[in-house]
Amino acid sequence: MIEVYTDGASSGNPGVSGAGVYIKAHGQVYESSFPLGVMSNHEAEFYAVLKALENCAAYFPGEILSFRSDSKLVVDAIEDGFVKNSAYQPLLAAINEKASDFPYFFIKWIPEKQNYHADRLARQAINRS
Repeated sequence: MIEVYTDGASSGNPGVSGAGVYIKAHGQVYESSFPLGVMSNHEAEFYAVLKALENCAAYFPGEILSFRSDSKLVVDAIEDGFVKNSAYQPLLAAINEKASDFPYFFIKWIPEKQNYHADRLARQAINRS
């Protein structure tokens, strides 16, 4: 099973944003950070999950994925298969499509303090923008 921690961050809301992805797989750690341009913090959180799924598709195809995020909005949207804000609906649809390529995809909400690696990576991405 692959453990994946994601976080999105923005400098302002909306503002310059970044995504951080921290993956623990097969005794190794993989870190990625992605500048995202200007968007809201919630959008950055959705994009962080998308970027992580893209990484997993490239490097861990066919694996069981266990995601963790400190975004209650994103976790609830994925678990419920529904999001009220229409701006996030295409992002949720893209996540569902990419997640369907894996035999099992789980996501769990965690407190911010347990997501410090992904948060650090998201902030690094903002600084590179």
